[in-house]
Amino acid sequence: MPYEFNKDPEAIERESFRQIRTLTDLSGYDQQEQQVVMRIVHSLGIPSLASQVRFSRQACAKGMQALVDNCNILCDVEMVKQGITKRMINKEPLCFLNTDFTAEYAKAHAETRSMAALKSWEDKLAGSVVVIGNAPTALFKLLEMLESGCDKPCLVIGMPVGFVGAAESKEALWQSHKKLGVECITLLGREGGSSVSSASCNALLRCNYREYY
Repeated sequence: MPYEFNKDPEAIERESFRQIRTLTDLSGYDQQEQQVVMRIVHSLGIPSLASQVRFSRQACAKGMQALVDNCNILCDVEMVKQGITKRMINKEPLCFLNTDFTAEYAKAHAETRSMAALKSWEDKLAGSVVVIGNAPTALFKLLEMLESGCDKPCLVIGMPVGFVGAAESKEALWQSHKKLGVECITLLGREGGSSVSSASCNALLRCNYREYY
């Protein structure tokens, strides 16, 4: 027998965000930050995670402007790249994880491919939006590059997930972003992932298109 369920995508989205607003503590977040937090909650289904989200002072404003300016969007993995809403951007997001150069560089330098891929970011970082949702080693490597004086992105969305290095890499980002002079959005703790990091970028894109919930 057929199941009874809502088939209207717009109605489903409206009801989802109505429930999120009811279940989530959004106090202390401004309008744009609330949109990001709600997208994070929507992606992971855990309202309590709102308390683990951190924004630097101009994260949303700088990120939104960079996206308006058609900045490079640099992604650590293909799943993050594919999660970016393509109808809202004019430039394809970039991911170098699976190139031959990355594989060879990783082997030659005895490091993860996620780290090696950042070698291809060097001439693309200035004014970019970086979205890291899978690999803590990529976030640690980016922090090392910034400490060494590489060009600065406009925004780092750092939300790798996992048990080895994930929480530590995000804590390092949060503790060092002021010294490094970069804006950031992060989700402290082990939680994170490709969907939640791309959803955070999408939230900023939606704000630019005045799509608010």
